[in-house]
Amino acid sequence: MSVFDLFQAGVGPSSSHTVGPMRAASLLLQEVPAIEAVQVALLGSLGATGRGHGTDRAVVAGLAGFRPESVIPEQIDQLLEQVARDGRLLVNGREIEFDPVGDIEFRPAERLPLHPNGIVFRVRTSDGWSEHIYYSIGGGAVVGADPGQVSTVIPDPLPHPFRTGAELLAECARSGLSVSELMLRNESADCGRDEVRGRLRSLWDLMCQCIEAGCHTEGVLPGGLRVRRRAPRMLRQIRHQTGDNQLEWVSLWALAVNEQNAAGGRVVTAPTNGAAGIVPAVLKHALALPGSDDSTPIDFLLAAGAIGEVYRATASISGAEVGCQGEIGVACSMAAAGLAEVLGGSPEQVVNAAEIGLEHHLGLTCDPVGGLVQVPCIERNAIGATTAITAARLALAGDGHQIVSLDQVISAMMATGADMPVKYKETAAGGLASLVQC
Repeated sequence: MSVFDLFQAGVGPSSSHTVGPMRAASLLLQEVPAIEAVQVALLGSLGATGRGHGTDRAVVAGLAGFRPESVIPEQIDQLLEQVARDGRLLVNGREIEFDPVGDIEFRPAERLPLHPNGIVFRVRTSDGWSEHIYYSIGGGAVVGADPGQVSTVIPDPLPHPFRTGAELLAECARSGLSVSELMLRNESADCGRDEVRGRLRSLWDLMCQCIEAGCHTEGVLPGGLRVRRRAPRMLRQIRHQTGDNQLEWVSLWALAVNEQNAAGGRVVTAPTNGAAGIVPAVLKHALALPGSDDSTPIDFLLAAGAIGEVYRATASISGAEVGCQGEIGVACSMAAAGLAEVLGGSPEQVVNAAEIGLEHHLGLTCDPVGGLVQVPCIERNAIGATTAITAARLALAGDGHQIVSLDQVISAMMATGADMPVKYKETAAGGLASLVQC
């Protein structure tokens, strides 16, 4: 894992339901170059909330050769209009017949063994029909049905390897490094430090662009809920206030990002799209504090990324697998760690901040009303961002000693997710989604 697997450019509204399926379609093009016909089945959570999350749109875009890190949202709109009009799609340079309605099937009741987000491509080539299975496992990551299906590159050993929170602390103690410096050395193992810093600055610039766009875009979000964007109005209200309103600014920035995400705009997955507003909002808050400088965004993202790597290595960041505790809870945990780092926290305090951030999101369900990443998802980013600040401050007020360790709270999250009924895991069948009519 790399910090650049956790923070990456993509399009909304969902990393697991939009970015991942687009990548799966791209992987199919590599695996089967000469496609003559293709049919798609979206299973489990993808089948349950895929329409509201734009999964069918993402699959078509991926089959057409678009990549989530580079596609412009308007290109997807134009593509879908063309395919709906002509009934044809250009796949790997070959024009094939394709009907987005008839050739993409939603099967919410059918689940494959590895993960709730299963995608089955039924492909015809000159050799006949074959099936190709992928799983979108959260944060835009995709794996195949067997270890050899999706090719991977085995990296050289890292100078400071770790998988768990305890191993991260042990490695910091052994090396005498801060969390951010340890991560920088790992990230620089196969490229220069300047390249790592440059890529992180580019990601931060994109986060800032997303905040700015969200703060100044009026209107109603797409979908049946008719949710009106609040960030522009909130910006005007805050500018006319006096006194200490730091947390209101943080809430605004988080809302702005996730309103952009809900509209299918460009965001930085952090570590998912549904929770993409928390890290940039808390980082922007950190830059407004005394003592911040040009290194603040780099150190913040590196420390947050270290915690994110622990989650990716030992747990889940998929709402379809463990509920929203794995999205909002993990993003809050990462942001709390990043803030504690740039405020001068010790490695113990940084990891403690991460533990506090997740601990108070345990049991959070994923119940998007109407299958849209809007209610309650957008507001949860504002709540998660302010909670991350509180978590960091609480950790810095202590000495880093933890009654509950980060690894223990991660284990509790996974156990809670396993006990959670499926209807509360991104199916729009339980909780608020079952009570609020679109």
